[in-house]
Amino acid sequence: MNTRERVRMLVDAPAFQRVIIAVILVNAFTLGCETSATLMAGYGWLLHAIDRIALAVFTIEIAARLYAHGWRFFRDPWNCFDAVIVGVSLLPTTGTFGVLRALRVLRVLRLISAVPNMRRVVGALLTAVPGMASIAALLVLILYVGSVIATKLFSEVAPEYFGDLGDSLFTLFQVMTGEAWSEVARSVMEAEPLAWIFFIGYIAVTTFTVLNLFIAVAVSAMESQVSKEREDRHDSATTVQDLLGEVRGLRAELRELRAEAGSAPTARS
Repeated sequence: MNTRERVRMLVDAPAFQRVIIAVILVNAFTLGCETSATLMAGYGWLLHAIDRIALAVFTIEIAARLYAHGWRFFRDPWNCFDAVIVGVSLLPTTGTFGVLRALRVLRVLRLISAVPNMRRVVGALLTAVPGMASIAALLVLILYVGSVIATKLFSEVAPEYFGDLGDSLFTLFQVMTGEAWSEVARSVMEAEPLAWIFFIGYIAVTTFTVLNLFIAVAVSAMESQVSKEREDRHDSATTVQDLLGEVRGLRAELRELRAEAGSAPTARS
């Protein structure tokens, strides 16, 4: 076993991954502590030291994985994600690059690639993006149509909410999220008592229907992801069983050949 294979076994070991997860969590905690002026005044030197140690660990880890897997390292999108996160952390944080210091907290996102369940969730969400894009387009269309109608109906009675198309777009987006929609509706209903028909219909279409479609698409993508992983595990198990069956068959044939070879001299004698 050469050095590269040993390094590959090390970086792929579950214990090594658990150590990296622990370092990520500790680094996330220290980055949060750095936002406290009191803690920085008393323990700033310690927090900076832990931050540098964590960055050194991440850099060594990426270098070891790159050495162990070679160019295959970049075939995995999660490896590229980790490399970019660590690369941003290595940029200078002084002078014109001082704003990049705040981006160090992006290292916490490495938990996504380190924890399999998080990778599964993100992978499912990325798979659901095309379906979500279609639903988003439908939502934008409904929002635009509703804003035009609301502007024409309520611009005179509630100009602060529906004075023009821009105000109506913002107000109806707020109503769609459920934030203080009753206040908007009641202020309009003081002049237009039947305005509740518009607001209830709009909320029923957007909040209770279209937005729930996003959840449905995400759940469907999660189910597809889990089913695919189960099929992959089943295929792997089937392949292993087939290989074991072939090995058993070869052993049986070898025993038969040995038995025939042993009985051949006896038959000649």
